[in-house]
Amino acid sequence: MLYFAAVRELAGLEEEDVVLPAEVARVADLPAWLERRHPRLAGRLASCRFARNEQFAVATEALEPGDVVAIIPPVAGG
Repeated sequence: MLYFAAVRELAGLEEEDVVLPAEVARVADLPAWLERRHPRLAGRLASCRFARNEQFAVATEALEPGDVVAIIPPVAGG
């Protein structure tokens, strides 16, 4: 799991290796699981994008062992 920008600050890490439980089978399952794992992320992941193996992922996409998942918050700027 790779954490970027504000998500990295809230989680307190840049990356971590995790073994996902069976109930986390799709990208859509990740936010709730991550919020339980890192309570400071609660309510913050709805606006984030998830990437799986360096490609933006859709919510219905299945997760496989060995996948690299990145959490990318919205970018602000001007």
